[in-house]
Amino acid sequence: MLALAVCAAALVSACGTMGGKAGASADIAPTAAMSPNPTTGKVSFTALEHGVRIAGEVRGLAPGTEHGFHIHEMGSCANNGDAAGGHFNPAGGTHGKFAAPGNHAGDLPSLVADASGSARFSFEDHSLSMTDGAANNVIGRALVVHRDRDDFTSQPAGNSGARIACGVIVRN
Repeated sequence: MLALAVCAAALVSACGTMGGKAGASADIAPTAAMSPNPTTGKVSFTALEHGVRIAGEVRGLAPGTEHGFHIHEMGSCANNGDAAGGHFNPAGGTHGKFAAPGNHAGDLPSLVADASGSARFSFEDHSLSMTDGAANNVIGRALVVHRDRDDFTSQPAGNSGARIACGVIVRN
């Protein structure tokens, strides 16, 4: 029975890396853009053959709220996340919904907090990479949680408000 449990645990552990290569992560920490601000989280990035799997959890959000969630061009969370610059946009697209034709590479699905104020997510983004030297490489860029929901139409950033939490994407 113990051997079966150990095998099952190993199998479940391996599933998290199946089809993935190099790993990276971002520790999401609150900015001083609002107070109090309990927003924290952990996001993992796994290189795929064609893209990146992004998965994680952000906690401390108001229950039932929606928040803009973007990769920004700079790797700094200074000045309440403003040092992160604009949305990561190596192809020169316009702001829009995640995976829409011509959108910013940094446009991610919105975070939606559950009844406990946590937003859990896992998705694949085929416009990003973790390849050194590639224009669409996310390593060293900031991952930002915004105060408000993204309207997906306002240019250049979706009118999603202050940057309430931020983390820099680093290799594991």
